[in-house]
Amino acid sequence: MSEPSTTPGEGFHPHLGAADEAPAAPLRTRLHHIRADALDGDTAQSGGMRRFAAISGKTVGSQKLWMGQTHVAPSTASSDHHHGESETAIHVVSGHPEFVFVDDSGPQPEEVRLRTAPGDYVFVPPFVPHREENPDPDEEAVVVIARSTQEAIVVNLPHLYAYKPEGV
Repeated sequence: MSEPSTTPGEGFHPHLGAADEAPAAPLRTRLHHIRADALDGDTAQSGGMRRFAAISGKTVGSQKLWMGQTHVAPSTASSDHHHGESETAIHVVSGHPEFVFVDDSGPQPEEVRLRTAPGDYVFVPPFVPHREENPDPDEEAVVVIARSTQEAIVVNLPHLYAYKPEGV
């Protein structure tokens, strides 16, 4: 018994357009393989760390996503910064990086330090000031980062402060 053919744009293939649609741009019609040794270091940076883009508008034509690696050298801290409108997801690959932010939900604002290990994940909401630290004197910390914007938005700050969303 054979299955009926699907109509482009329906059923299990909603990504297929109708036959009369204009073809998509070449970067948007194929898979992209970015080798570990081909990451792009020409991306937004903060002092104390190195960011490398793998998936971005520039590297593969992505429109809604940025993904790459960040390396924090031993005994180093990044500059205080936030990532603008981007939601940021972090996966710890190696080392024990610490993520620091200011929480003012209690009676006094306090600095909070999230101590992580390989395999852990961290979520950074849009506009939340923070910094990454690597307290280990010998081992570099490496994390994989995914952002909800096509480029790595980085706004370096003079200091950490508690994030206050508009209208709160």
